[in-house]
Amino acid sequence: MADKTRNDAESLPTHEEKRKKRMKWAVYIAAFAVFQVAVILVFVLVVMKVRTPKFRVGDLQIQSLYTAQTPSFNATFLAPIRVKNNNFGPYKYDATTVNFICGGVHVGNVTIPKSKANFMSTKKIDLNVTLSSGALPSSANSTLSSGVLTLMSEATLSGKVEVMIIFKKKKSTKMNCTMEINVSAKTLTSVDCK
Repeated sequence: MADKTRNDAESLPTHEEKRKKRMKWAVYIAAFAVFQVAVILVFVLVVMKVRTPKFRVGDLQIQSLYTAQTPSFNATFLAPIRVKNNNFGPYKYDATTVNFICGGVHVGNVTIPKSKANFMSTKKIDLNVTLSSGALPSSANSTLSSGVLTLMSEATLSGKVEVMIIFKKKKSTKMNCTMEINVSAKTLTSVDCK
């Protein structure tokens, strides 16, 4: 009988073993909680962070360009507009107008229709543009006579980024590009966007 009670006492976990078991569970729970916090932080800082889309004009494909003795010109070209969305949700934007300026004079515009750029992608819009100038200021005359036509394109694109269907954040992006066209060769020599 004494042997049986001794075996029962030996089979029962001691107070020290119970404490070690509880500590082990506490460590597991703490590690899981830290892991969950890290996952939530990565999700909030990477996925939920809403970035401003980029809005640019690419390399123009000049179809026709006529310059006159007076500082004036007529031009038609295909303008590749790009809306780059680096967000984890689509960017739905409203229609807007891109204005083209030469020597401080408005020489034409083109309308970008309402649309959306899908998540982590670039929306490509090719627009036909016709520009015409009357008399340009004398500063434009010097650049035209040197064989370079300098154009600026300006626009503001407004819309909303939609993250996980629930969260919507308004974002506006601006286009401010300067293009130089070689008049004699009728080719684009540079595009600089800020």
